[in-house]
Amino acid sequence: METQTSVWQNRERKSSPSFHSRKFFGKFQEHIELIAALFSGLLILITWSLEGILSEPMWVILHIIAFTVGGYAKAKEGITETIRTKRLNVEMLMIFAAIGSVAIGYWTEGAILIFIFALSGALETYSMNKSNKAISSLMELQPEEATLFQDGQADKVVPVSSLKINDLILVRAGERIPADGMIVRGSSSIDESAITGESMPINKLDNNEVYAGTVALDGTLQIKITTEPTKTLFQKIIDMVQNAQEEKSPSQLFIERFEGTYVNIVLIAVAIMMFLPYLAFGWTLSDSIYRAMVLLVVASPCALVASITPATLSAISNAARKGILFKGGVHVENLSHVKAIALDKTGTLTNGKPEVTDAHFDSAHNKEDILAAVGSIERESTHPLAQAITLYSEKQLPSKANIEVQDMKNKSGNGVTAIVNDKRWEIGKPDFVGKELAKDFKDGIAEDLAKEGKTVVFAKVEDSIVAVFALKDTVRKTTKDAISKLKANGIQPVMLTGDNELTAKAVAEEAGIDQYIVNCLPQEKVEHVKALRHQYDNIAMVGDGINDAPALASANVGIAMGEGTDVALETADMVLMKNDLSRITNSITLSGRMNRIVKQNIVFSLSVIAVLILTNYLQILDLPLGVIGHEGSTILVILNGLRLLK
Repeated sequence: METQTSVWQNRERKSSPSFHSRKFFGKFQEHIELIAALFSGLLILITWSLEGILSEPMWVILHIIAFTVGGYAKAKEGITETIRTKRLNVEMLMIFAAIGSVAIGYWTEGAILIFIFALSGALETYSMNKSNKAISSLMELQPEEATLFQDGQADKVVPVSSLKINDLILVRAGERIPADGMIVRGSSSIDESAITGESMPINKLDNNEVYAGTVALDGTLQIKITTEPTKTLFQKIIDMVQNAQEEKSPSQLFIERFEGTYVNIVLIAVAIMMFLPYLAFGWTLSDSIYRAMVLLVVASPCALVASITPATLSAISNAARKGILFKGGVHVENLSHVKAIALDKTGTLTNGKPEVTDAHFDSAHNKEDILAAVGSIERESTHPLAQAITLYSEKQLPSKANIEVQDMKNKSGNGVTAIVNDKRWEIGKPDFVGKELAKDFKDGIAEDLAKEGKTVVFAKVEDSIVAVFALKDTVRKTTKDAISKLKANGIQPVMLTGDNELTAKAVAEEAGIDQYIVNCLPQEKVEHVKALRHQYDNIAMVGDGINDAPALASANVGIAMGEGTDVALETADMVLMKNDLSRITNSITLSGRMNRIVKQNIVFSLSVIAVLILTNYLQILDLPLGVIGHEGSTILVILNGLRLLK
C-alpha cells in the first residue's frame, strides 16, 4: 500500500514525458496473464489438431512452449511464495500435477491443466484489478495543479501538493476542486458524486465547505484552503479503500491457514496412492501412478481458495461506488449478522443543527419589523441558536435591509441584549426575559412547545415580549425510512443520546424508534453498547462525533457518518459518505449476498473435490475429465463472486 507521501510523489511524476507511455504499458500489463493463458490454449489446440502431422520433436516443443507461456506467472508466484514462507502452496501443487502428467505421458492433459489454471488465475487477477480500479479512478479525479491567488491576482499555477492552509485559490466553472476548503466568494452547483456517490449536484455559496475531487459545475469560486492536501476527505477515502482491499475476512484467513495443511495432506495421499493400491489391491503400478496423478490434480483446493477473495473485493468495490466505504472484508462479512443497531441522536438521526420550527408574534407589533430586528441582533452572535434564528429571518425577509445594532452584549448561557432604534431588546431564555411574562405570552404557548422537546427563545422589547421562537434539531429526511427498513429486516434500533428524556422521546417518536437511552456520557454509551452486545450478540453502532468514537470501537461494526469528525471516521469500520442512514440496509443486503455467494462457492468447490476424488478411486474418472472438472469449478466460483460487482 502506498503511503500518502508516495501517492503525491507518484502524482508529481505524471509531469514527466515518459508518464503516458508507462501508463499505456501499465494498462497492457493488466492483461498479460489473460493473453498468456489464451495463447497457451491456442498452442494446445494447434498441437492437438496437428498431432498426426507434426513430428514428435516439434509436438513436444509446442507443448513445452504452451507449458512455459501459460504457467510462468503462476510457477513464479508459487516458487517465490514457497521460498519466502517455507511452505508449499496451491501453485506448487499445480506444478507437481503438470510435471506428473508429463511423466506418465499425458502431455496434452498437463498442458490443458496449466492452461485452465492460468485462465482461472487471470480471472482472479481481473477481479483484483476491478477492485483496484476504484483507487485508480479516484486518483484520476484528484487535480494535479491549482490556481493560487497572490497579491490579489489569480495568476500562479502551483502543484496541489504545495498548497498550505489559508491559501486562497481560484476554481473556474467546470474545474475540479483541488483541496478541501471554504468558499469565500462566488457560488456554484457542486457535483459531489466522487465523495458521496450522489449524482444530484448541490448548490453552494459563501462560507460553505467544499471537498477535493468535486466539480464546480456552473460558477467560479474563490476558496480558502482549510485542510492540507494529504489529509483531505478525498485522500482519506483513498486510504480507506486501500485498507479495505488489504484487510482479510475471517473466512479468508481460515482458508489461507487451511490451505497449507491441506496441500501437505494431498501430497502425502498422492505418495500413498502411488504404491498402496499396487501393493494391497492388485492394481498395476502404471494404474496406481496414473490414479495418483489424477488425485494430485482433482484434490488441489484451487476453487476453495478462490471462493472468497473475488467475492469480497467485488462487494467492497460495489459499495464504494455508492458512497459506502468498508475498511475491510471482515466488516462486510460481519454486517449481515447484526441483530441490533445503536444510533447516536445528534448529527446521526438528526441534522446536527437547530432549526426554527415555530414562530409566534405579538399581534400589536409588526411581524416583519420584529423579524428584521431579531435577525440583525442574532447575526452578531456565533451561537448555534442565534445562527438558526438569523437564517430563519433571512428566509422570511430575503430583501429586508440590515438594521443598525448598537451596544450588543452576550449574556453567557442566557441570551443577548442590544439597542435597536433607541429601544432595548432582550433575546433569550424565559428566565432572562422574565419568567412570568414568558409564561403569559400567547396563553402559555411556550410551555406547549417545550413539551414537544423544542428549545424556546423569547424576544423582548423594553417591557413587552413580542415573539417566541421554537427551535429543534430536526430529524434527517432519510431517518424514518432507514429505521422502518431496519425493523423490516428484523434489526432492533436503539437510540443513545446525551439529551434529556423530553427531547429524546420527541426525536424517537418522530424517527419511529421504540427503545432509547437518555443522559448518556461517552463512557456510558460504551457500557450500553457492551450490554446490547451481550443481549443481541452482534450489534452495530452509528455515530459522528468524538464522543461516539469509544462506542464505535466497542460495537461489532462501527459506522460513521461522512460529515462526522476525523476521530469517528478513523475509528469506524465503515463510513456513509452521503450521511444517508437508509444505505445501511443496502449494505446489510450486500453483506448477506456476499456471505451467501461465499457459502455457495465453498460448498460447490468441496463437493466437486469430493466427487472427483471418489470417482478417481473407483477408476471411473480419467485425467482429462479430472482437469476440466477441477479447473472448471475454479473458474465458476470466481465468476460467481464477480456477480457482486453489479
